[in-house]
Amino acid sequence: MQRRTRVAAALTAAAGLFTVAACGGDDETSGGGGGEDGGRGDITIWYSNNEAEVAWGQQMVEAWNAENPDEQIEAQEIPAGASSEEVIGAAITAGNAPCLIFNTAPVAVPDFERQGGLVSLSSFDDGENYVEERSGDIAEQYRSPGGEYFQLPWKSNPVMIFYNKDMFAAAGLDPENPPLGTYDEFLATARTLVSSGAAPKAIWPAPTSEFFQNWFDFYPLYAAETGGTALVEDGAATFTDDAGLGVAEFWKTLYDEGLASREAYQGDSFADAQAAMAIVGPWAISVYGENVNWGAVPVPTSAGTPAEETYTFSDAKNIGLYTACENQATAWDVLKFATSEEQDGLLLEMTGQMPVRQDLPGTYPDYFSANPAYEAFGDQAARTVEVPNVPNAVAVWQTLRDAWSQSVIFGEGDVEESLQGAADEIDGLAGQS
Repeated sequence: MQRRTRVAAALTAAAGLFTVAACGGDDETSGGGGGEDGGRGDITIWYSNNEAEVAWGQQMVEAWNAENPDEQIEAQEIPAGASSEEVIGAAITAGNAPCLIFNTAPVAVPDFERQGGLVSLSSFDDGENYVEERSGDIAEQYRSPGGEYFQLPWKSNPVMIFYNKDMFAAAGLDPENPPLGTYDEFLATARTLVSSGAAPKAIWPAPTSEFFQNWFDFYPLYAAETGGTALVEDGAATFTDDAGLGVAEFWKTLYDEGLASREAYQGDSFADAQAAMAIVGPWAISVYGENVNWGAVPVPTSAGTPAEETYTFSDAKNIGLYTACENQATAWDVLKFATSEEQDGLLLEMTGQMPVRQDLPGTYPDYFSANPAYEAFGDQAARTVEVPNVPNAVAVWQTLRDAWSQSVIFGEGDVEESLQGAADEIDGLAGQS
C-alpha cells in the first residue's frame, strides 16, 4: 500500500471528528497560552508508529533523558485508532493529550486550535524567533490567521514525478532525460507510453473522493504553475485563475484519453508496473528501493519551469505542543532539542524525510553527497506550498475534491463552472471564524 494511501485513510477517518469538534466547542475558544512559566518536570510525548520514526524518536528521548534527570520524557507511539488525527482530537476533548505530538497534520491544526488544544508557540519568549530562524520564509505558511504559531514546521516530503526508466526505454523514450517538463511534453510522453504498450497507464493518481487526494494531483501542479500560490490566500480561493484551470484541463485530458485511470487501484500501481509514473515524495525511495528502476523530476508546468525554480506540495507533518501539558516550559525545551541541527540531521539520516530547515543541502552536505538519490528532494524542500491554515480546512479541501471528481476525473459538467462553484463555497468556509 502506498504511504499516501495510509495517510489518506487516516485523515478521512478524522474528517468527521474535526467537524464535530469544531461545531461542538466554545466559539470563543482558540489555542491556549503557555510560555516560560508553564512549569518544569517530566513530560509525555507521542510519535508516529512508522518504524524509522520510532527509531529516531527513541534515540532522541534517550539523548535528552541522559542529560536531564529531573525533566524526563516518557514516549510512546500514537495510540491505535481509526486515525492519528481522530485519536489526537479525542485526547484534546478528554483533556489528556500528551505534551508534544510529533505527527500533527497541518490540515488538522485549525480544528485542534479551535478546540483549545494547542499552545501558541509564539507565547514563548523565543518562540517566533526559533520557528522562523529554523525554517526561514516557509514558516509563514504555518502561521495561524490570528498571527501566532500553533505548530512547529517539522518535516516534509516534497512530491515530485517518479518515473519507471525501464518503461520509458521500452517506449523509445530517453530514460535519463525524459520529456516531462511541459504539459504538452508530458501528454505526448504519456500517449507514447500507453500506445506503445510499455505501460497500461501513464500515471494513476487515486480517483477517489477523499478530501486530501487533490494534494497528489491538482495541488503540486498548481503550486508549480503559480510559483508557490496556496489554495486559499487572504480568505479567498485562488484556483479559478488561468493557472488553476490550466492544471484542471491537463488532468482532464489525461483522464479523457485513458492515460490515467478513473478506477481505483488496489495496491501501488507504480510498484506493480501498472503505471509508468507516480507523484510521491522521498519516502518512496526506500519503499521502491531496488524493485523499480526509477528516476525523479519536478512536476510539469505549462511552459516548463526550471527545476531550481519549481514549487510543489510539501506533504509535511509538524509538531504540536498541547494545552493539557502541565510542564510546558520543559516541553518547549524538548521541542527545540528535537529539532536542533543535530537531531534534524539524525531525522534525515534515519528516515529520509526532509527537516523543514533553511538551506538543507548546505546544512547537511555530507548526507546528500553520500545519498545522491535524495539530493533533488533536498533542493525541492526549499520550494514547497502547504495546505492553507484556514478555518474549516477539511471542508475546504472536500469541496474542491467533489468539484474536481465530477468535472475533471469523470467529465461531468463544465470544468470552469464546477471549479468556480467550489471556489464560491470555499470563500464562505474559509471566511468563518
